[in-house]
Amino acid sequence: MGRSRFLLLLTLSFVVSLRFCLCVDVLSFSTELKDSETLVSSPSTFRFGFFSPVNSKGRYAGVWFNNIPAQKQAVVWVANKDSPINDSSGKILISKDGNLVVIDGRGHVHWSTNLSRPLGSPNTTHARLLSTGNLVLQEGDKKLWESFEHPQNAFLPTMTISTDARTGKRLILRSWKSLSDPSPGRYSAGVIPLPFPELALWKDGLMLWRSGPWNGQNFLGLPERDSRIDLYGFKLANDNRGSVSMSFGYNQSMYHFLLDTEGHAMEKYWSEANQEWSSGLMFPINCDIYAKCGQFTSCQSGLDPPCKCIKGFEPRSYQEWNRGNWTQGCVRKTLLQCQRANNNGSREGDGFLRLKKMKVPNNPQRSEVNEQDCPGSCLRNCSCTAYFYDTGLGCLLWSGDLIDMQEFLTSGVTLHVRLAGSELKTSSNRSLVIVITIVGCAFLVAVIVLLALRKVAKRREKTRNARLLFERMEALNSNESGAIAVNQNKLKELPLFEYQVLAAVTENFAVTNKLGEGGFGSVYKGKLREGQEIAVKRLSQTSGQGLDEFVNEVVVISKLQHRNLVRLLGFCIEGEERMLVYEFMPGNSLDACLSDPVKQRLLDWKTRFNIIDGICRGLMYLHRDSRLRIIHRDLKGSNILLDENLNPKISDFGLARIFRGNEDEASTLRVVGTYGYMAPEYALGGLFSEKSDVFSLGVILLEIVSGRRNSSFNNDDQNLNLSAYAWKLWNDGEATTLVDPVILEECFENQIRRCVHIGLLCVQDHANDRPSVSTVIWMLSTENSNLPEPKQPAFIARRVSPDAESPWESEQRASINNVSITEIIGR
Repeated sequence: MGRSRFLLLLTLSFVVSLRFCLCVDVLSFSTELKDSETLVSSPSTFRFGFFSPVNSKGRYAGVWFNNIPAQKQAVVWVANKDSPINDSSGKILISKDGNLVVIDGRGHVHWSTNLSRPLGSPNTTHARLLSTGNLVLQEGDKKLWESFEHPQNAFLPTMTISTDARTGKRLILRSWKSLSDPSPGRYSAGVIPLPFPELALWKDGLMLWRSGPWNGQNFLGLPERDSRIDLYGFKLANDNRGSVSMSFGYNQSMYHFLLDTEGHAMEKYWSEANQEWSSGLMFPINCDIYAKCGQFTSCQSGLDPPCKCIKGFEPRSYQEWNRGNWTQGCVRKTLLQCQRANNNGSREGDGFLRLKKMKVPNNPQRSEVNEQDCPGSCLRNCSCTAYFYDTGLGCLLWSGDLIDMQEFLTSGVTLHVRLAGSELKTSSNRSLVIVITIVGCAFLVAVIVLLALRKVAKRREKTRNARLLFERMEALNSNESGAIAVNQNKLKELPLFEYQVLAAVTENFAVTNKLGEGGFGSVYKGKLREGQEIAVKRLSQTSGQGLDEFVNEVVVISKLQHRNLVRLLGFCIEGEERMLVYEFMPGNSLDACLSDPVKQRLLDWKTRFNIIDGICRGLMYLHRDSRLRIIHRDLKGSNILLDENLNPKISDFGLARIFRGNEDEASTLRVVGTYGYMAPEYALGGLFSEKSDVFSLGVILLEIVSGRRNSSFNNDDQNLNLSAYAWKLWNDGEATTLVDPVILEECFENQIRRCVHIGLLCVQDHANDRPSVSTVIWMLSTENSNLPEPKQPAFIARRVSPDAESPWESEQRASINNVSITEIIGR
């Protein structure tokens, strides 16, 4: 009997201990949360319970991020925000009428879900903290109430903010009064439904900032930061009848937007490496503030003063303007034609001034006319002061004053502002015009002749260069063992672009269109007339890469077709210009994603493993499955491009070499590639083979797992490179220390450790010890096999004195592009 009592007591104590130790996410009628107890979501991202803000003794029931130090606590929702409990006697429970309530030790209710429902058994309701941070009150599977329907200062993934003009219901963010007081503050944020949906911030109900209208893809008032709309999966639903809602689906648990106590809306994400909340996008800042400069003005951040009157306007009060008070704005210098009483006998009509890279003014109206008729629609309306056409919104017109215009550096729209015809004329000297005209006529014949001769010469040069490509292709094919002679007609299907065409689609190779830069030159984004986006690789005349490398890339990649290889669309040879035209890859490069703390968080382990697998399969095609056996020789993160679904594609075949027949290894006195990714036998002896690419693959694999670039160890006195660092951790039994904290908590530890193992096998010193790419693919897909122990990687104990000449710096083996420097934006 005594033994039975002991077992009963032991069981009861175990059950009680579970109440405090397990991560419980449900609160039922039979349980209650005391001040020291919490609910934890599954998975354990969020926690619900009592807390005290900084410098406050009041106790509040709220939801906050879990597994973050208390001093860095980020609360995303508060129940009793207006009624704190002054001691630790508070409880959270399901009341007799089925509501979720917060009470103090005397039973006074400080907060309630306050649902009016038929009185039934409270046992049918329960509260649950979801993995999204949403606190819900449920009856069975039916939601009766949820915290996401009562947003406060935090905007979380899957949460919705909305406005319904017909019912008056609004779900808006509202700031805390102060860091120690979560009651509603002076600032709020939400969506405006009409006349066009847009985001807005208010201070005491007055507009503080607006995003500009939504055109179906972006907000037209955001600067270059608008690209994050796609990155974070923002979605806006609009029924065009006064109801609009917005949400986002960014797949990161420790991420949210916050409206702080000073009225700033900012993105916040937790950095495991720094153990800090990092801030990204933030507004309003300086020119973002609504109507900072008054009507008919343009505001540009970084200028002093930031405000200026647009052309054709002058300050309403020069005295106030010079004092730095720009709120009175500007007025017209010359009235519009329909505003002049008698036109003074002038028949000169109005025109439009084109303002580029602008944030559109407030309060536009839509006209149903097409793009061609949009300017005329404005001119026919005397009150119309500007127009803008957008494919998503149609023809937008403004009447009266133009308010809240801002000039951006790289993005924005082209706004057409109506001016009197006289204001559009340039101040030119009549006699100077006559002289220029005479001189122009004198040279007209000569110019026509020169252009004609140049056109003939360029046509001959194009023919010669194209013939050179075809002959080079024939030469390569004729040297292949058993290869079929190439069909030149098929090669001619690859477009030979004209220089003028590529210059036009890249806006004359504008800096704003530059995607990246390396030892070879620069890459620019362009858009063909039919709408296709392209990446134009323009070889630098000082890069040292001549026609051989250019022809080599055209020849090699034109023969390759694989889902993990970038597609060549055409080329251009004109004068000294050498350009290659590729498909545009919106996901940027792997190097860019790994070096950007924000983009890096997009790469969960499943995505990274898919990238590893795709790179391996593309390399397998080059080595074994294509008609040509190709050694890439410059495999690195910046040459792995990602499409819109983050699928990898190998690019940049300028340094690739073709193996013929039974050839397995070759040597060269001209070592090319990128230091840190070159195999030792190649960097030191000029020998290259499939195993050279495997070495580069191993470095990339370690970069993907660690989230660190190989070059990040350049200033590290302890480790020469990433491989050395990984080898040290492997020998110390601390391989998990290498893993990127972003993926460390995901449930794939064995698979991640296996990838570290494979990466070390790929970077072994001797080529014969490294696995082939086909073996790497087998290792990745076979989890139960035993892998051989890796041997010491290359370049571990070979740190050279800074004054010593390295093999790849010698005159005999000097590379024309041995170290390429690449921007962190992909092609």
